[in-house]
Amino acid sequence: MSWRCYREASCRSAGTLEVDSFVAIEDVDTRYLEKPYYLIPADEASLEAFSILRDAMANKRVAARSCVVLYQRGREVLIQPFQNGMLLTELRTHNEMTSEKTVFSGLQSPKYDEDLLEIAGLLIDKKVTKFDPSKFEDTYEDALIAMIDAKRKGKAPPKPAPAPKENVIDLASVLHKSLAKEGIKGGTKSKGRKSA
Repeated sequence: MSWRCYREASCRSAGTLEVDSFVAIEDVDTRYLEKPYYLIPADEASLEAFSILRDAMANKRVAARSCVVLYQRGREVLIQPFQNGMLLTELRTHNEMTSEKTVFSGLQSPKYDEDLLEIAGLLIDKKVTKFDPSKFEDTYEDALIAMIDAKRKGKAPPKPAPAPKENVIDLASVLHKSLAKEGIKGGTKSKGRKSA
Protein backbone atom coordinates (compact mmCIF):
# COMPACT_ATOMS: atom_id res chain seq x y z
CA MET A 1 0.00 0.00 0.00
CA SER A 2 1.30 3.43 -0.90
CA TRP A 3 1.23 5.85 2.04
CA ARG A 4 2.23 9.25 3.34
CA CYS A 5 3.22 10.01 6.88
CA TYR A 6 2.68 13.43 8.50
CA ARG A 7 3.88 14.89 11.78
CA GLU A 8 3.34 18.52 12.78
CA ALA A 9 1.79 19.26 9.37
CA SER A 10 4.91 18.57 7.31
CA CYS A 11 5.68 15.52 5.18
CA ARG A 12 8.52 13.47 6.62
CA SER A 13 8.52 10.19 4.72
CA ALA A 14 6.75 8.45 1.87
CA GLY A 15 6.93 4.96 0.39
CA THR A 16 5.31 1.55 0.34
CA LEU A 17 4.00 0.16 3.59
CA GLU A 18 4.30 -3.57 4.23
CA VAL A 19 2.39 -5.00 7.16
CA ASP A 20 4.21 -7.76 9.07
CA SER A 21 1.40 -8.82 11.41
CA PHE A 22 -1.69 -7.67 13.32
CA VAL A 23 -2.04 -7.48 17.11
CA ALA A 24 -5.08 -6.89 19.32
CA ILE A 25 -5.14 -3.23 20.38
CA GLU A 26 -5.78 -4.19 24.02
CA ASP A 27 -2.57 -6.29 23.98
CA VAL A 28 -0.38 -3.30 23.06
CA ASP A 29 1.90 -2.31 25.94
CA THR A 30 1.64 1.50 25.84
CA ARG A 31 5.11 1.86 27.42
CA TYR A 32 6.56 1.04 24.00
CA LEU A 33 4.69 3.81 22.15
CA GLU A 34 6.89 6.79 21.28
CA LYS A 35 6.09 9.28 18.47
CA PRO A 36 2.74 9.34 16.62
CA TYR A 37 2.33 10.37 12.98
CA TYR A 38 -0.81 10.82 10.90
CA LEU A 39 -1.04 8.30 8.09
CA ILE A 40 -3.01 8.96 4.88
CA PRO A 41 -3.08 7.36 1.41
CA ALA A 42 -0.44 8.76 -0.96
CA ASP A 43 -2.86 9.23 -3.86
CA GLU A 44 -6.44 8.73 -5.04
CA ALA A 45 -5.66 5.24 -6.33
CA SER A 46 -4.66 4.09 -2.82
CA LEU A 47 -7.75 5.53 -1.11
CA GLU A 48 -10.02 2.50 -1.51
CA ALA A 49 -7.47 -0.05 -0.22
CA PHE A 50 -6.53 2.31 2.62
CA SER A 51 -10.18 2.78 3.67
CA ILE A 52 -10.99 -0.95 3.51
CA LEU A 53 -7.95 -1.87 5.60
CA ARG A 54 -8.61 0.93 8.12
CA ASP A 55 -12.27 -0.10 8.60
CA ALA A 56 -11.45 -3.82 8.77
CA MET A 57 -8.82 -3.11 11.45
CA ALA A 58 -11.32 -0.98 13.39
CA ASN A 59 -13.94 -3.76 13.20
CA LYS A 60 -11.43 -6.37 14.42
CA ARG A 61 -9.95 -3.97 17.00
CA VAL A 62 -6.41 -4.68 15.82
CA ALA A 63 -3.29 -2.66 15.03
CA ALA A 64 -0.76 -3.50 12.32
CA ARG A 65 2.94 -3.99 12.96
CA SER A 66 5.46 -2.86 10.39
CA CYS A 67 8.98 -1.55 9.95
CA VAL A 68 9.70 1.69 8.09
CA VAL A 69 12.65 3.98 7.51
CA LEU A 70 12.27 7.29 9.37
CA TYR A 71 15.09 9.82 9.61
CA GLN A 72 17.48 7.30 7.98
CA ARG A 73 16.76 4.65 10.59
CA GLY A 74 14.71 1.47 10.44
CA ARG A 75 11.97 1.77 13.05
CA GLU A 76 9.37 -0.68 14.29
CA VAL A 77 5.95 0.98 14.10
CA LEU A 78 2.38 0.30 15.10
CA ILE A 79 -0.46 1.41 12.81
CA GLN A 80 -4.02 1.81 14.05
CA PRO A 81 -7.26 3.33 12.74
CA PHE A 82 -7.83 6.94 13.78
CA GLN A 83 -10.92 8.83 12.59
CA ASN A 84 -10.76 9.09 8.76
CA GLY A 85 -7.11 8.09 8.63
CA MET A 86 -4.66 6.09 10.70
CA LEU A 87 -1.95 6.72 13.27
CA LEU A 88 1.53 5.34 12.75
CA THR A 89 3.44 5.29 16.03
CA GLU A 90 7.17 4.68 16.42
CA LEU A 91 7.93 1.96 18.95
CA ARG A 92 10.75 1.75 21.45
CA THR A 93 12.79 -1.44 21.21
CA HIS A 94 12.89 -3.93 24.05
CA ASN A 95 16.51 -2.90 24.73
CA GLU A 96 15.41 0.71 25.26
CA MET A 97 13.02 -0.30 28.03
CA THR A 98 13.93 -0.68 31.70
CA SER A 99 12.37 -3.79 33.17
CA GLU A 100 9.76 -3.06 35.83
CA LYS A 101 11.24 -5.97 37.83
CA THR A 102 14.47 -4.05 38.38
CA VAL A 103 12.56 -0.93 39.48
CA PHE A 104 9.78 -2.45 41.60
CA SER A 105 11.56 -5.55 42.98
CA GLY A 106 12.08 -4.17 46.51
CA LEU A 107 8.78 -2.27 46.69
CA GLN A 108 6.42 -3.82 49.23
CA SER A 109 2.84 -2.67 49.79
CA PRO A 110 2.34 -1.72 53.46
CA LYS A 111 -0.83 -2.44 55.43
CA TYR A 112 -3.04 0.63 55.71
CA ASP A 113 -6.42 1.64 57.13
CA GLU A 114 -9.18 0.87 54.58
CA ASP A 115 -10.86 4.18 55.50
CA LEU A 116 -7.88 6.04 54.03
CA LEU A 117 -8.49 4.23 50.75
CA GLU A 118 -12.12 5.41 50.81
CA ILE A 119 -11.06 9.02 51.51
CA ALA A 120 -8.49 8.94 48.70
CA GLY A 121 -11.21 7.62 46.38
CA LEU A 122 -13.55 10.49 47.33
CA LEU A 123 -10.80 13.04 46.59
CA ILE A 124 -10.13 11.40 43.21
CA ASP A 125 -13.85 11.48 42.36
CA LYS A 126 -13.91 15.22 43.12
CA LYS A 127 -11.02 15.93 40.73
CA VAL A 128 -11.91 13.64 37.81
CA THR A 129 -11.84 15.55 34.54
CA LYS A 130 -11.52 14.91 30.81
CA PHE A 131 -8.13 14.33 29.22
CA ASP A 132 -7.41 17.66 27.52
CA PRO A 133 -3.86 18.11 26.14
CA SER A 134 -4.69 21.71 25.11
CA LYS A 135 -4.38 22.59 28.81
CA PHE A 136 -0.89 21.07 29.14
CA GLU A 137 1.80 23.66 29.75
CA ASP A 138 5.51 23.65 30.38
CA THR A 139 5.67 25.46 33.72
CA TYR A 140 9.47 25.14 33.84
CA GLU A 141 9.85 26.86 30.46
CA ASP A 142 7.32 29.56 31.46
CA ALA A 143 9.27 30.27 34.67
CA LEU A 144 12.57 30.35 32.75
CA ILE A 145 11.17 32.82 30.19
CA ALA A 146 9.80 35.03 33.01
CA MET A 147 13.20 35.00 34.72
CA ILE A 148 15.08 35.89 31.49
CA ASP A 149 12.53 38.61 30.71
CA ALA A 150 12.90 40.12 34.21
CA LYS A 151 16.70 40.07 33.91
CA ARG A 152 16.54 41.76 30.50
CA LYS A 153 14.35 44.53 31.95
CA GLY A 154 16.61 44.93 35.00
CA LYS A 155 13.92 43.75 37.43
CA ALA A 156 14.18 41.27 40.26
CA PRO A 157 13.45 37.70 39.12
CA PRO A 158 10.07 36.23 40.11
CA LYS A 159 10.05 34.50 43.47
CA PRO A 160 10.13 30.70 43.28
CA ALA A 161 7.23 28.73 44.71
CA PRO A 162 7.75 28.09 48.42
CA ALA A 163 9.07 24.65 49.33
CA PRO A 164 6.78 22.40 51.41
CA LYS A 165 7.16 23.23 55.09
CA GLU A 166 7.19 19.65 56.30
CA ASN A 167 7.12 16.08 55.14
CA VAL A 168 3.78 14.30 55.20
CA ILE A 169 3.84 12.03 58.24
CA ASP A 170 0.17 11.73 59.21
CA LEU A 171 -1.49 10.78 55.92
CA ALA A 172 -4.90 10.38 57.58
CA SER A 173 -4.82 13.98 58.82
CA VAL A 174 -3.74 15.29 55.40
CA LEU A 175 -6.50 13.34 53.62
CA HIS A 176 -9.15 14.60 56.06
CA LYS A 177 -7.95 18.20 55.59
CA SER A 178 -8.10 17.74 51.81
CA LEU A 179 -11.66 16.43 52.12
CA ALA A 180 -12.69 19.49 54.15
CA LYS A 181 -10.95 21.81 51.67
CA GLU A 182 -12.87 20.24 48.76
CA GLY A 183 -16.14 20.43 50.73
CA ILE A 184 -16.61 16.65 50.70
CA LYS A 185 -18.45 14.85 53.45
CA GLY A 186 -17.77 11.18 54.01
CA GLY A 187 -14.93 8.79 54.62
CA THR A 188 -15.60 8.79 58.33
CA LYS A 189 -16.52 5.15 58.96
CA SER A 190 -13.86 5.03 61.66
CA LYS A 191 -15.26 8.13 63.46
CA GLY A 192 -15.96 7.29 67.04
CA ARG A 193 -13.94 4.10 66.81
CA LYS A 194 -11.57 3.79 69.76
CA SER A 195 -8.23 2.07 69.61
CA ALA A 196 -7.70 -0.82 71.98
